[in-house]
Order: sequence, then C-alpha cells, then structure tokens
Amino acid sequence: MTEPQHDPVHERAQQDHPQGELVVVTGMTGAGRSTAAKELEDLGFFVVDNLPPELVGDVVRLVDDKRGIDHPVAVVVDVRGGVFFDGLRAQLAEDFPTRRTTLLFLEASDDILVRRQEAARRPHPLQGSGRLLEGIATERRVMADLRSEADLVIDTTPLNLHQLKHRVARSFGTPETVGLRITTLSFGFKYGVPVDADLLADMRFIPNPFWVPELRPLTGQDEAVARYVKDRGDAQEFLERYVPVIQTVGAGYLREGKRFMTVAIGCTGGKHRSVAMSEEIASRLRDLGLEADAVHRDLGRE
Repeated sequence: MTEPQHDPVHERAQQDHPQGELVVVTGMTGAGRSTAAKELEDLGFFVVDNLPPELVGDVVRLVDDKRGIDHPVAVVVDVRGGVFFDGLRAQLAEDFPTRRTTLLFLEASDDILVRRQEAARRPHPLQGSGRLLEGIATERRVMADLRSEADLVIDTTPLNLHQLKHRVARSFGTPETVGLRITTLSFGFKYGVPVDADLLADMRFIPNPFWVPELRPLTGQDEAVARYVKDRGDAQEFLERYVPVIQTVGAGYLREGKRFMTVAIGCTGGKHRSVAMSEEIASRLRDLGLEADAVHRDLGRE
C-alpha cells in the first residue's frame, strides 16, 4: 500500500480536493495506470496499486476507520482480477454511499501498447504462450463492459508521461470535480478520430487558412487565424447552434452521474480551424459558468 507523503504542498492538495472521493483506476495494460496512480498520490489520495478488485472494499473501510470518510482514496485494479469486476461498482455504491465513486479507464492503440510492453520487457498478463497482440485482444474483450461504464476514458496514445499526469491532475485535483468538466479536444482527421470523444464536430466546412500564405505558418491560437476562422457567418452560426447542444448533453450527463465530457473538434491537420474553434467553444462554455478547457492533440505534429 502506498500512503501519501506529508509535506506542505501535499497537504494543500489534500485540503483542496473534494471530500469522499473514491477513484477506481483501471484499463489496458501499458496504458498508464501506474502513472495515474502516482499523480493521484501527489494530489493527496491514499493510493493502492495493483489491488485485486475483491479487496477494494476492505481498503476503503480501512481508510474510513484510520483517516476518516472524507479522505480521498484511489485503487488501481487490472484485468487479472477477472470475474471480480462483475458488480464492483454496484457493491461500492451500496457499501460506501457517502463516497463519490469515479471509474477511470485508461486505454491506448494496439501499436502503442505493443511498443510500451516491449520496452518494459514484460509479458502481457493474458498473453500465455501466445503472441503479445493476442493478449491485448483478449484484454480488450474482457474489459469492454467495464470501459462502457467508465465515468472518464483517457486515450493515452498521443500522451507522454507529463501530459497524462496533467490530464489526471486537471480531472481530480480541484473542488470543481463535483461539477461537469468539459474538454474541447482539437484534432486532425488525418491522424485519426479520438476514441474518447463523447461528441464530435467537423470544421472542414470552414475555408482552410493553410491556403492563405501569411496564415499557413500560424496556428489557431494566433489571433489572425482565429479571426479568419471564427468571424465567418457560417462559423458564427455553428457556434450559436452547437454550444447549446453541448449544454443540453452536459446537463444530461450530470443527471446520469457522468462528470466528464470530451467534445472533439476536428479539421484536416489539427492546426488551424479545429484549434481556433475548440478555443472559442471552451471560452463560450466558461462564459456560461461551465468548467471547460481546450486541449490540442495534434498541434505541432506536422
């Protein structure tokens, strides 16, 4: 078991965190569960890594007894728990009704998982005598239902260690996690559609600044490109119509207990139109009192 370190920075993080949080971290082998656990530990959580799912309740009861029901807890469980995933969430809700439980699922593409697993020089837990890809495929099947129930899915394919830690900190490090957290994620279609998107919008109906010589080297974060993209009549009409859609869906998510929402905004390369529009959408959502951040998956990739 891993206990929080006792230093001033750590104590402040603990005090700022919502009371009673219970985060169950799971996902694909190699997708970053241990990195997420370390970041949660830095945020003041009592963290147990590699815990069999059937012992989650025992750990929470121990923390409740020793540190109080307000102390945040995070447990990392993996596929080796097998059938013990069945009914885990319902049992936690029944046993610990005062704790807010969040299921965090980490995933990545097959090629990235293979690369990370080979770099670690460790066999996949479900590989057996077969190939590594066979173990990954088996794990995806085993985890499919759990992924569908997750409150937050983070695709770590494009993320380095520091970016993943930032995503975890942004999701669990402040009191605002009791409300809806919206990420407007810009991306380039030529690099693939984000697998963790809840909503997706295509900005390729807007003329591409790439074909304007003075705008080509700039990005959607530059004011000249942002004006070129969002000041058009059709772009303004899209924004006026789409932001209320996000509000409506977000309100429904909160009613259903889902506190994280990813709105993917795409263009060809993820440099100009999608970046400008994701920044504008996030800004408008913040003006409406919602917590929203713009994240740019493919910016700088070209």
